[in-house]
Amino acid sequence: MDPSPSGYVLASTATLHAQIEIKRSRFLARVERVTSAADARGIVAAECERYPDARHHCAAFVVSVPHAQPILHSSDDGEPAGTAGRPILDTLTGVPLTDTVAVVTRYFGGTLLGTGGLVRAYSDAVRTCIEGAHLAIRLAVPRYVMRFPHAIAGRYLAHFAALGWDASPEYSSSFVTVTVSTRDDVAARIAALSSGSISAEYLGDETIDQPCGIIRDGQAVICDSSPTH
Repeated sequence: MDPSPSGYVLASTATLHAQIEIKRSRFLARVERVTSAADARGIVAAECERYPDARHHCAAFVVSVPHAQPILHSSDDGEPAGTAGRPILDTLTGVPLTDTVAVVTRYFGGTLLGTGGLVRAYSDAVRTCIEGAHLAIRLAVPRYVMRFPHAIAGRYLAHFAALGWDASPEYSSSFVTVTVSTRDDVAARIAALSSGSISAEYLGDETIDQPCGIIRDGQAVICDSSPTH
């Protein structure tokens, strides 16, 4: 399974946290899924407010843009140029992740780490934070709507569940309206199952998350199964 042009996304919207310590310097990492550059900057600002006494709040984010290159941003926030923000960004793009922000707050421990030490520390903080996180790939999936008499709706819903279709029923006094999202040929299958008495109306595509793997050692480990629905 190949990632979308801009990469994988975190399967969960939950905030990831991690902390590492190197020569008494503490590095507090926060990684989170975002929907825009403004969201990402808001999370960076929130970490600055959360730890106002910290010396550095270094960050990076990757945000996808439809039909264009993703927005890439990094900040060293007072660390030597290229030793903090860029390593954080490289860790995200190395998966590759998109629509993700990472902030690493540093409390200085009194010992200089050197250029190479800082690069490793900021990279390791983010890598530790995302280790084991579940990944998803975004897919455009067609949506269909059908209307069933109450007497037969249950049978069709059970059939859809067996196929693994994402079906959402709405009940009214006259019909059960069912919306289905799947890449299968719904129209042909419904026509065959109902002997042509029920039709499926195409509503357009929607974007869904398809779980696809996890992060191990800073890389995407993708499951063998391909998305089918």
